[in-house]
Amino acid sequence: MRKYAIIGVGHVGATIAYTLVCKGIADELILIDTNAGKARAEQLDLQDAQARLDSRTIIKINDYRELADTDILFITSGNIHALDHASGNRWAEFEYTKTIVQEIAPKVKASGFNGVAIDTMNPCDAITHYFQQATGLSRAQVFGTGTFLDTARMQKVVAEVFDCDPKNVSGYVYGEHGESQFSAWSTVQVNGIPITDLVTSHQLDLDALEAEARHGGWAVHSGKGYTSFAIATCAVKLSEAVFANARLACPVSAYSDRFGTYVGQPAIIGRDGVESVTTLALTAEEEAKFQNSANTIIEKFHAFDDVLNTKTTSAQRKPA
Repeated sequence: MRKYAIIGVGHVGATIAYTLVCKGIADELILIDTNAGKARAEQLDLQDAQARLDSRTIIKINDYRELADTDILFITSGNIHALDHASGNRWAEFEYTKTIVQEIAPKVKASGFNGVAIDTMNPCDAITHYFQQATGLSRAQVFGTGTFLDTARMQKVVAEVFDCDPKNVSGYVYGEHGESQFSAWSTVQVNGIPITDLVTSHQLDLDALEAEARHGGWAVHSGKGYTSFAIATCAVKLSEAVFANARLACPVSAYSDRFGTYVGQPAIIGRDGVESVTTLALTAEEEAKFQNSANTIIEKFHAFDDVLNTKTTSAQRKPA
């Protein structure tokens, strides 16, 4: 039995659920949302599709006890409207997502969940770290989609220049799933050829390509008010790697012993989650960018944490 659970059935959570059911990936699926009516509606909609699918998924809702034997848990809650006027700042969601983690983590812990948790919430690196700490699950068991999506956006942008399939573009985007991320061009190849060997012949502006990839999510958000298909595809792909023990080499938000934080970097994903982190030889400039991005995550995490703790303390002091 392949048992999945999703906490938060908004745009991303619902798309993940639809993908799991339509592809026949999940034998059992648990949907959890504070909006019970929404959870019930998504359950009914997916159940209505069952008679036209080649597979069958048992779908249950709003029961944390079901997490006890769940294999993979997606954490997809958030407040997308916090980003409406954020000007590219995913940290605008942190006040909301931190509160969500404070609410759900004790329930996840009490359920006895001991599978692999994949986070898509923003700011992805910081909130993945916070969820891992709050639940007490191992750092291997908890990881975020991180720069897996940003790398896909880089692949798309580069593929358009060379008129090739994005899957023929390899390499990694490192760092924060946010503004301090960077494309490690020394790792990128197009049809097996290092992109750095193609800069002159194709008159490439790598800075412009990197900027286009970095702002890809905001281009989607500005048009439809949220992102869903690409991030859901990334999350499902990672879950399949866990179930298949694929030992998939890909960039995710994984804990870095070197930096002391979760950050986007190449890792091996298998049955137990993050099997290992891969250290590649980067250029001196890329190493500096990686350090800067990790520092950005740490500094913002603590800065926002101090602000939120101050707000909480102030609220507790107010007279009834």
